[in-house]
Amino acid sequence: MTALSERPAVSARRLSGVVGSYVALTKPKLVELLLVTTLPAMMMAADGWPSWQLVGATMVGGMFAAGAANTFNCWYDRDIDRLMSRTRDRPIPSGAVSPRAALAFGLVLAAASLTLLWVATTPLATALAAVAILAYSVVYTMVLKRRTRHNTVFGAFPGAAPVLIGWAAVTGSLDWPAVAFFAVVFCWQMPHFWALASRYREDYARAGVPMLSVVAGPASVGRQSVAWAWATLGATLLMGSITPVLNWAFAIGGGLLGAWYVAESHQWLTRIRNAVPDRPMRLFSVSITHMTLLSIAIAIDVLV
Repeated sequence: MTALSERPAVSARRLSGVVGSYVALTKPKLVELLLVTTLPAMMMAADGWPSWQLVGATMVGGMFAAGAANTFNCWYDRDIDRLMSRTRDRPIPSGAVSPRAALAFGLVLAAASLTLLWVATTPLATALAAVAILAYSVVYTMVLKRRTRHNTVFGAFPGAAPVLIGWAAVTGSLDWPAVAFFAVVFCWQMPHFWALASRYREDYARAGVPMLSVVAGPASVGRQSVAWAWATLGATLLMGSITPVLNWAFAIGGGLLGAWYVAESHQWLTRIRNAVPDRPMRLFSVSITHMTLLSIAIAIDVLV
């Protein structure tokens, strides 16, 4: 009787483990970060709160699109993921999910994403989502990541695409405020990812991936991160000045957040130059907080 009563619990744990493995393929933390920028873009486009139906469809569709792209990335990079301490426990290298099953899962997510966006949003939003999936999974992952130090710059295009998708889902078109917000997210990604790549420099070097932190010295990475942090601040101020639904409150809040990002990037460069522990993950953490608070500031400014 005891063995029989334990079977449902064992089956539930196995099912939970399988589901968890497939969810891990989508890189949920990265998906969350991408979706953080989608909603404020929709609110700016609508000059308020869009319908719940549209928000739900766009967010779920965007989640599936990002999850599909990340799953394709895990499928293609399974060989180098085995070599890196940060990624060797991912579902495919660990054997939790087979490569064939992962590829099928990615295709299902992509189809579900584009179908939902087509039915519930606009053709432009659907097309942008399709381009973002292809840009990340094919152009970045399969073509550029292992060939050029500029891979992060190219990878930043699909990373900022949720802004355009969110705007297009509301209006069916694009406008300069959407382009400015896209520029903010695009520029923001370079210090964000270079800090992470610096923390795992040895991993990328072992896998033969020419991240900037592998092929350039730490000081060069720090200087370029500072430049892109300043570009993030500039794009933020530009967005505030050309977006009618944003007022002085965002200009101040966005400016302060951008200045914080710039200051932290300068501090990272200073630590590198002084040959002390550079703590790149400090900038990485600041970058996440910065983008989250910036998106919240946009939402509050639109509603208030």
